[in-house]
Amino acid sequence: MRQALAACDMGAVIRAFRTHPFHGRGIPQEVVASWGGISQARLSHIENGEEINSLKKLMRWAHVLGIPSDLLWFRMPSAPPEPGDKASAVRQHQATPLPDEAPASQDKHGLVLPVMINGRPVLLPLDARTATASGLDAILDQLGEATGQSGNTAVTATEWGDMSPLNRRSLIKHGLSISTLPALGLPESPRLAAALDDARRYVDGTVVEYFRNQLVACKTDDGMVGTHGTLPVVLGLLGAIEHQARDVKTNVRRELLAVGADVAEFAGWLYRDLRDLATALYWHDRAIEWAQEAGDMPMQGYVLVKKAQLAYDERDPMRMLTLSQAAQHPSFDLPKRVKAEAVQQEARADAMLGASIDAVERKLDEARRLLTEAEDRPDERGLGAHYGAPLLTMQAAICQTEAGQPRRAVALYERTLTEQNFSPRDYGFFLSWMAASLALAGEPDQAAVTGVASARRAKDANSQRTKRELVRVLHVLKPWRNRPAVRGLHEAVHG
Repeated sequence: MRQALAACDMGAVIRAFRTHPFHGRGIPQEVVASWGGISQARLSHIENGEEINSLKKLMRWAHVLGIPSDLLWFRMPSAPPEPGDKASAVRQHQATPLPDEAPASQDKHGLVLPVMINGRPVLLPLDARTATASGLDAILDQLGEATGQSGNTAVTATEWGDMSPLNRRSLIKHGLSISTLPALGLPESPRLAAALDDARRYVDGTVVEYFRNQLVACKTDDGMVGTHGTLPVVLGLLGAIEHQARDVKTNVRRELLAVGADVAEFAGWLYRDLRDLATALYWHDRAIEWAQEAGDMPMQGYVLVKKAQLAYDERDPMRMLTLSQAAQHPSFDLPKRVKAEAVQQEARADAMLGASIDAVERKLDEARRLLTEAEDRPDERGLGAHYGAPLLTMQAAICQTEAGQPRRAVALYERTLTEQNFSPRDYGFFLSWMAASLALAGEPDQAAVTGVASARRAKDANSQRTKRELVRVLHVLKPWRNRPAVRGLHEAVHG
């Protein structure tokens, strides 16, 4: 730390703080980035040499990291931490022993959340004003509705006092992540706390079902609240499941890992939306590992389908083709709905590798047939439940574009792409693809207008995946870059 400070390099200071041995495994970039109110990508640039020249920003980071003023290379006025300064609030609570009871001054309408920060358990009180200002209360309400609960479902100060000391200590001791608690109502707290305190004795089908219900709620809300609103909850679930799986009976471990594989696959999807493909691949690998240990063959095949989608994001058609074909091996016993998606991806890879449009259409017809059969006989497992006719039509449109038929693709988009058929984020994503097809079809103005609508939704959902596709659209529109509509799209994407 002192070497970084002596070099007058705030990026080096932040990196030294994040990776200091004091924190054990180190603090993820996205956590520290959230303290500074920036994205993980921006923090990565800063740590890799992008200079911070603004005194205001330097002061902000100094406050966030709690750097003594006598170690700084710039003048730092004495000031209390800014409201909402997470790191400073955490340090204040780390400085004192954990109480068994909620602070007496706690607003009766506030929240008391057990949190793991950098490997240390912290009891973090949030007053009602802070919860409202940060949007936390709204998220809690949404999650409560998703799980059939009413009102704020986090543990309030009053409820904290109603819990037994054993339950409070167990929740704190095991550092249940803040992100696992929003949908944890008080009636469920004793069982989960007991599970944390004595996993081998208490973790049973009820707790496994709790984790499964949490995942369902996350998937339900994801398209509306966006990746940044969903990912912390999912990572919290992964941490809790992984922790419990170490010390339970064999049969319960398999059940936990089966749920964990599903959660890990979903985490991979969320990181894919953030364009962090390396981390997405990590969670997909972990999902396959857990599914193998749980003896869950369909999940293993399902993750191969998702890996094929990652290969498409990297425009690697051969890998996409072989992964899609591997997923269809009879040993995986894929539900027909998932198999339909795999066949569609095989068609797209074929198109990218130069197959004839007739060959691509035959594959798409096979995918449609499988999906129709799946809808006639619903799969109880629920794998690929999101995959229906509207989504297959969108993917067929992408196949048409890859096969050199952008006008056919536009016709499919115009027929099916509506806000009623998709979540706001997915609607914005497919608008970016429609814009690409319009551009390739020689309709630059219409492509630009469609792209602007996509960019607006990508910004609302913070979908890096959509933004990346819009950059590709701008590349196609280069011959028309001086047209007003195209300039407007450039500003919407890069402004």
